Amino acid sequence: MNPLTKINVENPEAEKTPAAPQKRNRRHDSRVAAMQFLYSWESQRHGDLVTALFDFFSEQEQPRDYYSFAEELIHGVIKDIDLIDEVVKRFTENWAFERIAKVDLAILRLAIFELMRRTDIPPVVTINEAVDLAKSFSTDESKRFVNGILDRYKGEIGRDPRKAEGA
Repeated sequence: MNPLTKINVENPEAEKTPAAPQKRNRRHDSRVAAMQFLYSWESQRHGDLVTALFDFFSEQEQPRDYYSFAEELIHGVIKDIDLIDEVVKRFTENWAFERIAKVDLAILRLAIFELMRRTDIPPVVTINEAVDLAKSFSTDESKRFVNGILDRYKGEIGRDPRKAEGA
């Protein structure tokens, strides 16, 4: 049976109908792509960002313009990486920066950039997205690690956690 087939639980013998396809969330897809690129960038440190982005987006499921939010995030993280890494180091007590899993570091960098620079996004949205990325791409422990760091940093940024500024 097709896993997308919806079964009528009240009448299991009724004709099985295909479930509606899940709606894509462009921002979530962009965050996934940005996290994957940042992970790759950390591992390989290409000399040419333009070529690295071209190569990366040519391998993606959607056309490059679909990921415009991802490109904004990637450029922002790379531009502010020293400042972002200082925030990570400040909130990772008793843990050497070099020992942070590269996936977790990519997620943290992405979320801290959003919290720091994207005031149009409510902080709780950024943190929830980061925790979802950790759930999908890392370990159970990682989701708690990511949430703990971001929650502490959120308290420092002086914004209403549930509101976007200018909204």
